[in-house]
Amino acid sequence: MKYFLEQENILSATFEFQNFQKALDFVNQVANIAEISNHHPDIKLHDYKYVTIETTTHDVWNTLTKKDYAIAKLIEASYKK
Repeated sequence: MKYFLEQENILSATFEFQNFQKALDFVNQVANIAEISNHHPDIKLHDYKYVTIETTTHDVWNTLTKKDYAIAKLIEASYKK
C-alpha cells in the first residue's frame, strides 16, 4: 500500500486534493466502495481539501482483517488528485 499506514489496529491515510469539490467527490467514491464492499471506514473531510480515512474491523474487536487491506487497496486505486 502506498498511502495507508498501519497504527494500533487501524489503517489510516490522508489524501490531498486541489479543492473542496474534488475532496467531496472522493468522499462519495469511497462511500460507494464501502457500500459495495460492505465494509465502512471512518471518513473525515478537513481543511477544505484533505480527506482522512481510517479502517478497522469493528465486529472483530477492532482488529485489522483482510477486509481492511482490501478496501484500502480499492480506495488507493480510486485516488486521483
